[in-house]
Amino acid sequence: MAPASLPLDAKIEALLLVAGKEGTTVARLARVLEASENEIEAALLMLEERQQGRGIRIQRHRDRVRLVTAAEAADLVRAFLQVEGQARFSRAALETLAIIAYRQPISKPEIDRIRGVNSDAVLRRLLEMGLIEEVGRADAPGRPILYGTTPRFLEAFGLTSLEELPSLETE
Repeated sequence: MAPASLPLDAKIEALLLVAGKEGTTVARLARVLEASENEIEAALLMLEERQQGRGIRIQRHRDRVRLVTAAEAADLVRAFLQVEGQARFSRAALETLAIIAYRQPISKPEIDRIRGVNSDAVLRRLLEMGLIEEVGRADAPGRPILYGTTPRFLEAFGLTSLEELPSLETE
C-alpha cells in the first residue's frame, strides 16, 4: 500500500511517531501533507477520538503537537523501563507550578509577589526538572525572564494540554 493511500489521520500519526519528544506544529504537518491547517486539526480530532481507551494520546503544548503515553499507563511504563516512581513535589514547588501554569507567561517578580516569598530556589529546581522553561522577556524595567510550563509538566500531571487544568472559579 502506497503512503499516499493512507487516510490523513494515519499519515499524521506516522509523522507524530517520528517527530519524537519535541513533536511538531500543525503548520508543518499541513506543509508536509499538503493540506490546510483546518484539515490537519480535523484529522487530529479524529485521531484523538480513536485513541480513547488506548495507550497513547496526542499532547498539545503551545503550538506543538506530539504523541505521548497515556497517563493511565504510567505505572506500567515505569515498571517496563525499570525507573523509580515520580518525584514528590514540595508545597513550594506545587504552589509555584500552579502559579506558572495558570498565569503563564509570568515573571519571577510576579511569582514572588503572589507567593509572598522569594522563589529563586524553587524556580531553579523546576527548571532543572524540566517542568518550566524561559519563554521570553517581559517588557518591564530590567526585562525580567518570563516562565511557562513545558511538555514535561503536562506528562508529570497526566495532562494532554493546558486546557485540561481545573478551572480556578470559586463559589
